Amino acid sequence: MFKLPVTTIALIIVCCGAIIGPLGMSAVNIAIPNLAADLQASASMVGWLPTLYLLSSVVFMLPCGKMADNYGRKRVYASGLGLNAFSALMCAIGSSIEWILFWRFVQGAAGAMIFGVGIAIITSVTPDKKRGMALGISAACVYIGLSIAPAIGGWLTELWGWRAVFFSQVPLVLLLLLSIKLFLHGEWKSELKTRFDWWGTVIFSLFSVCLVVGLSYVPSMLGLLLLILSVLCLLLFVVHQSQSRQPLIRVQMFIESRIFSLSLSTSFLMYASNFSLAFLLSLYLQYIKGLSPLQAGQVVLLQAVTMAIVAPFAGRLADKIQPRMIATSGCLVVAMGFLALSQLSVTSSIAYISSALLLLGVGFGLFSTPNNNAIMGAVSRNELGVASSSMNLSRTIGNLFGMSLVNLMFHHFLGDSTLSPDTNDALMSTISMAFNMSLSFVIVAMLVSSLRGRA
Repeated sequence: MFKLPVTTIALIIVCCGAIIGPLGMSAVNIAIPNLAADLQASASMVGWLPTLYLLSSVVFMLPCGKMADNYGRKRVYASGLGLNAFSALMCAIGSSIEWILFWRFVQGAAGAMIFGVGIAIITSVTPDKKRGMALGISAACVYIGLSIAPAIGGWLTELWGWRAVFFSQVPLVLLLLLSIKLFLHGEWKSELKTRFDWWGTVIFSLFSVCLVVGLSYVPSMLGLLLLILSVLCLLLFVVHQSQSRQPLIRVQMFIESRIFSLSLSTSFLMYASNFSLAFLLSLYLQYIKGLSPLQAGQVVLLQAVTMAIVAPFAGRLADKIQPRMIATSGCLVVAMGFLALSQLSVTSSIAYISSALLLLGVGFGLFSTPNNNAIMGAVSRNELGVASSSMNLSRTIGNLFGMSLVNLMFHHFLGDSTLSPDTNDALMSTISMAFNMSLSFVIVAMLVSSLRGRA
């Protein structure tokens, strides 16, 4: 009987997870206006829906990567899928915004287990010369998930309400868990098992919480004190990791390889620019342009579709051409897209917005896979879990940092007011400032990317 090689099975499993995963992020963004109206949630509380998911992912990303290296990457990955299904179910039956915010935090922890380990599984079973293509296919599946998630989110919200967006995740995840049990045999972990660094985990968690909460309360004295505390926690974490015999992540990895450190820095900046895009455009298209959730989802979908098409070709090129050249070119195209969005106004046409999203899709497709390939190729196989988590951590912290700044803008311009036609001017000011911020991040990312050196 014909039997697929484990490399192919692992790639299919991780790709399916990459398609399902965005339902917990992008699809929920489209449902936010309906959820807010149903639960009578304020604008500031609504802003925490994507932020808490990201905060939890940041807190748990490195610990999950370390556990995957120690105890098995498939085991941690499957556990994350199970936790994701359960937390989605809890969100679906929620009757208050506070309940849903708590379970979104739990779902973020599940996301850390899924996205932090999936790339490590692929890298564990794929030959180095084919790694770029495999990562490109995986990235394409993430973008396919991001492509269909807004449309599915809008369709489900319009037909059955926002709760259906959460309910829909559960059967898909259970089916994937059954596939892992039946078809993905074997386990992959480090040959050198080390003790878990609990102190490092606590310090890094404090840094993450202080950073996010501090940004949301700036410019008050409490916000400034929390930001100072977050910086101190980060410095303490670096010192602790450099002195620990068995750290969560070797600080030396950043010193040993300029490619590793600068590629992670570029990833942070690029994703800081991009994560709030779906959230902001969802509000713009529905509140200011008057589109339905389904129509808004179809417009936002364009960027991710383009990324899904471009990413595999970029991955194949990254196996043959220096990743720095392809990734930096991608940064330039993304900058052009955000320059267009920074000029957005109440009268901007859907065609204009679509053109900007097309540029963003091409640019991110060119950037992401070569950048990921450079990161995973710069470490030893014993540290693939930590490297994969570091890569996703840079992405998630970037997402978190960018979204936290957008949250700050929401507090400044909108406060606790409920979104309505009366707040459209303030909403438009928030969106314009956010896109100008994104453009600044991408310009810096382009400079950092060009300096990373040859892989």
